[in-house]
Amino acid sequence: MKITFFGGAEEVGRSCIMISSGRTRVLLDSGVKPEDNSPPQIDDKRLKEVDAILISHAHMDHCAYLPHIYSKGYKGLTYTTKPTMELMNVLIADYMHLANPPDVTKEGLTALGKHFKILDYRKEFQIGDLKCEFIPAGHIIGSALIRVSDGKHTVVYTGDINLTHTRLLEGADLKDITADTLITESTYGGKEDVKANEKEQAPLFMKSIKDTILQGGKIIIPSFAVGRAQEVLLFLDDYINSGLIPKVPVYVDGMINKTMKIHRHNVIFCRKELQMKILMSDYDPFRSPNFTPIESRAQREEITKKDQSCIVVTTSGMVTGGPVLHYLKRWGGNSVNKLTLIGYQPKGTRGRALQDGERELMIDRRKVQIGLKVETFHMSAHADRKQLELIPKKVKGVQRVFIVHGEKEKSEDLKKLLEKSFDVVVPRIGEEYEI
Repeated sequence: MKITFFGGAEEVGRSCIMISSGRTRVLLDSGVKPEDNSPPQIDDKRLKEVDAILISHAHMDHCAYLPHIYSKGYKGLTYTTKPTMELMNVLIADYMHLANPPDVTKEGLTALGKHFKILDYRKEFQIGDLKCEFIPAGHIIGSALIRVSDGKHTVVYTGDINLTHTRLLEGADLKDITADTLITESTYGGKEDVKANEKEQAPLFMKSIKDTILQGGKIIIPSFAVGRAQEVLLFLDDYINSGLIPKVPVYVDGMINKTMKIHRHNVIFCRKELQMKILMSDYDPFRSPNFTPIESRAQREEITKKDQSCIVVTTSGMVTGGPVLHYLKRWGGNSVNKLTLIGYQPKGTRGRALQDGERELMIDRRKVQIGLKVETFHMSAHADRKQLELIPKKVKGVQRVFIVHGEKEKSEDLKKLLEKSFDVVVPRIGEEYEI
């Protein structure tokens, strides 16, 4: 069995890994980089060898290269879970609208839509001489670890993973998993990446929001349309209903509105407590009366002219584009207002620049002065360093670990921690390893 890394090595984004056996080749993920939409470094010749594509989850850095692949003539299947397929249909359409990649054809998009193969968790399936399986990863709804075996060797790829339960999901299900090789993410693999849990973060987050509201300010919360948006909206709904946060308008903007509906339709994939809350009462947090969807530019413009305090949860989570830029242009100069970052901010994104203290941004070819407060709360659905240390110990039989999906320094930090117990490699893009 061979493993080849075409993206996501020594970087965050464009995850794309090939697993090759004697006569079968599968791609694990096929994403683009979030800051510039750059593709994996896989040429057309290698793409022609691919028998199947397995997608771990619906974030664009793991799946947005799919329309490019089908436009190049790929005719095979893309395997994934039901929520991931439904979310990808929405998010890839948005990606096409925003990025308008010239090499994607209508025929390619049509082919992609016709070639999904939906699998349940923990149901083994065969691709050529490889046995594969999706296992709950706890990252976003529908997210999966991917297990691939040729009978001699078994690889488990974490995709993006989270071991702790959230308002939305249970943590990753690592029970009874066996593999000799682990490919793990390392987004928060650095020495300092030990994150406070929700119980510790929630009071601080709540106080931050309440203080800004009492001062008459507006709060902008940029978020991924999938995962973090739902978590933060459920959080806000709970605290508004309990009176711990003053009742102000909560505006929901961007693709979040469509993905909220997909979450509601797939609530069976969420935590039992959330399912029971909906089934046993008349209250549905996905359709909370506390939320006001923003459905037009005119509505968005009207909101920014109002003087009252409010909360806006909007895309994009890394402040790279989307409605969040509109709110920054209108409200960014006022020091009473606040920008609250809740997810990972890669190098090269506006979110990272703001996090690092930048107070002047180029938006729509003009400079925007940033006077509002910028705060960060860890509401990421990625495993932190402590969890990343546990994962290879929880997967039985692991001998070697490949570390991907992390800034180079963080991947190297995690390597130093894990190499006391395992054979550890931080691969580079283009490298191939035989196991």
